[in-house]
Amino acid sequence: MFNTLTQQPADKILALLALYRDDPRDTKIDLGVGVYKNAEGVTPIMRAVKEAERRWWDAEETKAYIGLAGDPQFSDVMINLVLADAVKRNQVAAVATPGGTGAVRQAFELIKMANPSARVFVSNPTWPNHLSILKHLNVEAVTYRYFDEATGGVDFDGMVEDLSGAQAGDVVLLHGCCHNPTGANLTLPQWQAVVDLMNSKGLIPMVDIAYQGFGDGVDEDAAATRLVASSCPETLIAASCSKNFGIYRERTGLLVAVSQDASAQATTQGNLAYLNRQNYSFPPDHGSRLVTLVLSDDALRADWLEELEATRLGMLSLRQQLANELRTLSNSDRFGFVAQHRGMFSRLGLSPEIVERLRADYAIYMVGDSRINVAGLNAQTVPVLARAIIEAGG
Repeated sequence: MFNTLTQQPADKILALLALYRDDPRDTKIDLGVGVYKNAEGVTPIMRAVKEAERRWWDAEETKAYIGLAGDPQFSDVMINLVLADAVKRNQVAAVATPGGTGAVRQAFELIKMANPSARVFVSNPTWPNHLSILKHLNVEAVTYRYFDEATGGVDFDGMVEDLSGAQAGDVVLLHGCCHNPTGANLTLPQWQAVVDLMNSKGLIPMVDIAYQGFGDGVDEDAAATRLVASSCPETLIAASCSKNFGIYRERTGLLVAVSQDASAQATTQGNLAYLNRQNYSFPPDHGSRLVTLVLSDDALRADWLEELEATRLGMLSLRQQLANELRTLSNSDRFGFVAQHRGMFSRLGLSPEIVERLRADYAIYMVGDSRINVAGLNAQTVPVLARAIIEAGG
């Protein structure tokens, strides 16, 4: 059996990480892996999370299974975080998942089970795992224009034109905030136009929100998702706690299904639990327990929000510094979009040849499409990156 298997394509980001690890140069800079790092290059455990772990250490009395959907209180606090009062709780079905990736996978599974002929429209570009999972599940993916390489912004006219070709029952995958890999976001009026288009054509939105709090603020980053969920007949939402709680390895996520018809909630909830059972039975609990403790305790929540805000502002400061450095060195504002982007990532619009030159000559590692992790920088390395970009021909 095993001799019939073929080698799978290497993950480009993991391959880049391997190259970085093997590079002996002391000056090397890693801008490829999508993990938040502070100025010291460390992915810290947030203060509130650490305190929640201390409390849970004393309080936990069993490691027994929680249930197929995970702890209901985790669903409640996360639904409140993402949706607030945009919809009523009895309109929402939800299950805990192993990270945001697990939520995305379960959403695609649900789409396939509910409508085997549905196509999923994804932005060009998008998080590579979206396309990889869809291909693995044999669900047809259709790309829609999104990023304008010339301006570093959103090609909204192209996006609308491409989505106009979707058919009733198709799914439109949208990034709730901090678009990965480009960092370019829709404005709220543009979101409203997309909602109107989807409703007019009978399309179903799926929102992947993995960076809430990293862009313009916790509530500001959720505004688009709340608009979609409150305006469309049905909505799928894949939420991740990896970044905004810094609990990457705990694999903590939530899949949410919203229906304006509350009578659909029980059946949808049962199907979500069924899919969990087929894939991994019971979701992990430790990370979701920590999130629940943080969000349900006023003091811990306030401390978490304070640290998250400092993280957000730190990344915005790095963006502005990089845009300023590039403006000075290039004597132009062609990289001004970096300061306008939000979240961890920006796509710089550099050619693959320049990206390779940056790696080979300057020990600067970024993904081949010139996506950089802004959080991989600090105040000292920003000028180094800016000068290398200009010298390499950017």
